[in-house]
Amino acid sequence: MKSRDLLSLSLETLRLHRLRTGLTVTAVAVGAAAVLLLTALGDAAKHYVVDQFAAIGTNLIMVRPGRTETAGMIGAIGTATRDLTLDDAEAIRRRSPAARAVAPVSLGTATFEYGGRDREVYVVGAVPRFFPMRGLRLAAGRPLPEGDPRRGDYVVVIGSRLAHEIFRDENPLGRSVRIARTHFRVIGLLEPKGQVLGVDYDDICLVPVGIGLRLFNQSNLFYVMVQAMDATAVREAAREARAVVLDRHRDEDFTIITQDAMLTSFRAILNALTLALAGIAAISLGVAGIGIMNVMLVSVSERVAEIGLLKALGARRRQIAALFLLEALALSAAGALAGLAAGAALSFVAARLFPVLKLAPSPMWMAFITALALVVGGAFGLMPARRAAALEPVDALRRKA
Repeated sequence: MKSRDLLSLSLETLRLHRLRTGLTVTAVAVGAAAVLLLTALGDAAKHYVVDQFAAIGTNLIMVRPGRTETAGMIGAIGTATRDLTLDDAEAIRRRSPAARAVAPVSLGTATFEYGGRDREVYVVGAVPRFFPMRGLRLAAGRPLPEGDPRRGDYVVVIGSRLAHEIFRDENPLGRSVRIARTHFRVIGLLEPKGQVLGVDYDDICLVPVGIGLRLFNQSNLFYVMVQAMDATAVREAAREARAVVLDRHRDEDFTIITQDAMLTSFRAILNALTLALAGIAAISLGVAGIGIMNVMLVSVSERVAEIGLLKALGARRRQIAALFLLEALALSAAGALAGLAAGAALSFVAARLFPVLKLAPSPMWMAFITALALVVGGAFGLMPARRAAALEPVDALRRKA
């Protein structure tokens, strides 16, 4: 028998048993679609995290008060033995050649009041350099004024949502508002930016850092942000910032967090989760493989006479085995293709429903899923194929008779 004859006979057998073939193909398709969807979700999560980090600026380093062991975690805050101060930030600015810009930042929550309307907001104490470092742009007005960060005027720049909810259709620029029962003048309005790593920049207000510290009776900065000259200078800028603060504090009671380190940590976590999800989904392919094996065993028992006749006509053992292996591979290949088509369609629908997650099937994962389905089909079709090949022609014909 030629290879073309074997393939034709295998496909004809599958066609004659449409229901059985359809159910088996569906089982494989469900597994393939599940793997594709979950891996696409994992890849989309990675792209989302990368986009979020890109939105907060580039080549950034944070110096945070308190020593923590989990330097890769954004929210980790240790217990400081000494405050991180404006003097520390100024020392980093003067003594770190690898730093392009340094921005001390304070943080507190207070009531924002105007015209009988009020709401609780985050009050960020910052300096003018904070705006380009964080990628913040003004829709109107001007940023925080330059000058001594220890002093500053009672002025405020507000987010777009805060402006809409408090001022409605009124122009906020120049208006006098109260923050923590202290009068401020609105000098700037931020462009909409949305949430970035859990911080909603549309719903905050920014005041000079010295005013922010006095407003909440603080001496300890929330963090000092350092921007390196370029990507190659990040490590050197982090080393210089650490050396400066260590020299001033005489103890490492602070934490240096680089943007690259945080991104690497998140990527490692998401890669592990993607692989875990793919592994869980791949179990369904294994279950489908068991279904293929059962179908093929039934097929062998039903076609004993056919096997005996083929052997009597000169078919070799490897040809009989190849006949049944081709059937198993055809089932798994058809299921994989159907599953990939269904998974791609569902990914497209999900991407339209949730545009924040850029769901898109990866060609690499599609190739892997196809190969995995073929391996599963071949592995689970091997035992029935061997059983069919082991039948003796006379015994097979006699058993059927």
